[in-house]
Amino acid sequence: MTGDGGPGWRPRALRDGQEPDPRFTLANERTFLAWIRTSLGLTAGAVALEAFAGDEIPEIIRTPLACILLVLAAVLAIVAFRRWIRIEFAMRHKQPLPMPQASILLALGISIGAVVLIVAILSGTFT
Repeated sequence: MTGDGGPGWRPRALRDGQEPDPRFTLANERTFLAWIRTSLGLTAGAVALEAFAGDEIPEIIRTPLACILLVLAAVLAIVAFRRWIRIEFAMRHKQPLPMPQASILLALGISIGAVVLIVAILSGTFT
């Protein structure tokens, strides 16, 4: 029961407040799904790196890089869900929208992966 008489289960954060315009709710959901697709892409990249890179990228570089991508993908999915709930709550209570933590997380994670590759290239690991 949702508290507003509507069908289905709702997270506690979404049980009160005023129902926002459905267009905003759907836009919020589309953004959430975009972050989930990004998370899936990072997961696919990590799997591809481990499964198909073979001897092209040494294991000492390949495995940590794949692990960084997998951790980033998992954390990004959690942060995306948390962001979706926080934005929905803010819209229901007419509060300012929260900062996009997922963007910061993604930028940092990809930067760390890029630095690992740069160090590997400069150290001559690929020759």
